[in-house]
Amino acid sequence: MSILVQVLLTLLVLGDVAAPWPQPLRTNILKESIKLLDQLQQMEVSCNKMNVINIFADHKRGNNTEIYCKAATIAQEHQSCHRYLGGLYYNLLSLAWGSRARHKKPCPVAAGSTTSLKNFLNDLHHVLQEEYKSQK
Repeated sequence: MSILVQVLLTLLVLGDVAAPWPQPLRTNILKESIKLLDQLQQMEVSCNKMNVINIFADHKRGNNTEIYCKAATIAQEHQSCHRYLGGLYYNLLSLAWGSRARHKKPCPVAAGSTTSLKNFLNDLHHVLQEEYKSQK
């Protein structure tokens, strides 16, 4: 096998790895997500009281990839409630999977304790703000 073929195969394999966004772009995605959550939290609608899986119950600080992926799942499942949840869904997938987000699906969320959608959005807002502050 020629060197060129080996290099191409290596690039194909590496191409499936989630490529992280450059830091300025990731920061912009975080800022946009925080703004969306600010707007969502100011809206008073009946579905704010709807129960969703509490993905933050066992959340440990550090790598937020799993949290963003699970939060994307919840945003996708409830985007009929708030139109901004659709944009938040794509932002969260991008934060979880980088530039390969369009090829990924949200993470499965196991049944467990529940919280209101309003509390979920508040907890997610807090996690996003913590990451945003840590990047400064």
